Amino acid sequence: VVKVPDMAESITEGTLRSFEKSVGDFVEVDEEVATIETDKIDVAVNAPFSGTITEFLAQPEDNVVVGQDLFKIERGDAPAGGAAPAKEAAPKKEAAAEAPKAAEAPKKETAAPAPAKKEAPKKETAPAAEPAKPAAPGNREERRVKMNRMRLRIAERLKESQNTAASLTTFNEVDMSALMEMRKLYKDEILKKTGTKFGFMGAFTKACALAMKDIPAVNAAIEGPNGGDTIVYRDYVDLSVAVATPKGLVTPVVRNVEQLDVIGIEQAIAKLGVKARDGKLTLEEMSGGTFTISNGGVFGSLYGTPIINMPQTAVLGLHGVKERAVVVNGQVVARPMMYLALTYDHRLLDGREAVTFLKTVKELIEDPRKMLLY
Repeated sequence: VVKVPDMAESITEGTLRSFEKSVGDFVEVDEEVATIETDKIDVAVNAPFSGTITEFLAQPEDNVVVGQDLFKIERGDAPAGGAAPAKEAAPKKEAAAEAPKAAEAPKKETAAPAPAKKEAPKKETAPAAEPAKPAAPGNREERRVKMNRMRLRIAERLKESQNTAASLTTFNEVDMSALMEMRKLYKDEILKKTGTKFGFMGAFTKACALAMKDIPAVNAAIEGPNGGDTIVYRDYVDLSVAVATPKGLVTPVVRNVEQLDVIGIEQAIAKLGVKARDGKLTLEEMSGGTFTISNGGVFGSLYGTPIINMPQTAVLGLHGVKERAVVVNGQVVARPMMYLALTYDHRLLDGREAVTFLKTVKELIEDPRKMLLY
């Protein structure tokens, strides 16, 4: 009997999403048999040894707890000739046995055309009755779908953030001309050399890590009882990247971004993004972030106020790049502009510090060469 495995220290139950195999299937050792959805990640349940599945002890959509019996497997080797050929053997024999009957099939079809014509009116009657539905003034159907565990957890954490943090958002705008020109000059070379696309996230992440040297409270956190009485300052930056998935928003973490260059950050973010969309993130890759960047611009957002990912202190929201008329050296010119939004916990971060941090990020993006001077 295979039981629901230990998933993580803080996770004791989940929802059985599906069985990837059927009763009677042969599975190899470590082959995935079932998927359990938790409030943070999807957990694969693998076969502990090679054998044949004999019984399922739970049904999809059941709530299951760690240690509960999940399915039975009979230890053994694959059937002679392999599992797949064994399944194909029966159809081949049946096909051989039915060969004479198949030869007679054309005679049967030509000999009995009348029944087909008799059934035709039945097929026509259904479409004739259906047009009555569109005649209704409007579709007022309702569907109720139970929230999955991840969505419930997202709702819980966002509400916790609103109830706990003294959230305030400050805005600025950044001229993207220099960064876009830099990307235009080097993107093909970087792609050829590293296989990585040169985007905006790497530069903004690096700019934030450098700006935190001047304003370390952006990367700090409040800990302790009754809302917290201790400030934890960190010498490292673990960046949480907001990634949209079919199940909801997740925030995988890139560790020690202060030690990475812009392209190294891009590579790490790209890998996590693929794993997030494929549902392959581990709990370790989802926990422990110290600062978050959310790029709503990829979906066309022009302006927005992100919500703090507790227990972090701040989150930077990036938005769409739009050509706008701006004044440069007394002249009105069109420039690619982006709005930036920094939501921060006012309990720890004062307005002056938050504005200074965002202004530093703006200056580093508008002149990326300054990043070499920090």
